[in-house]
Amino acid sequence: MMTTLPRFARYCLVGLVNTAFHVLVFLTVHTLWGLSQTGSNLAAFMAAVSLSYTLNARFTFDSHRSWRRYGTYLGFMGVVSLVIGRLGDSFAWPPSVTLVFFCATSLSAGYLFSRHVVFTGRLS
Repeated sequence: MMTTLPRFARYCLVGLVNTAFHVLVFLTVHTLWGLSQTGSNLAAFMAAVSLSYTLNARFTFDSHRSWRRYGTYLGFMGVVSLVIGRLGDSFAWPPSVTLVFFCATSLSAGYLFSRHVVFTGRLS
């Protein structure tokens, strides 16, 4: 399915949508509610992860969705989100640095983890 775009390109397209949603939630929670970068990044991640998982399962990896796969993806990416948010707080990074660092890490580590761990099997 969807053979016109290479898998990584599809992952990037889904990532653009997911990243915009993540940034919107992060900035809203951090700016309007005054939550730390750790909490804001985790809240934004939690809001965006379901969208990303569903779109990637359907359009990127042509794989069935399951609670086990979702939990695996949620756990790994949740730890990445917490660690990067904590780094932002610890080093007093501007929120934009935390967001850019998370997005870059999420793109590379998230793709590799999704491709080789979460969505193994029925790959087109």
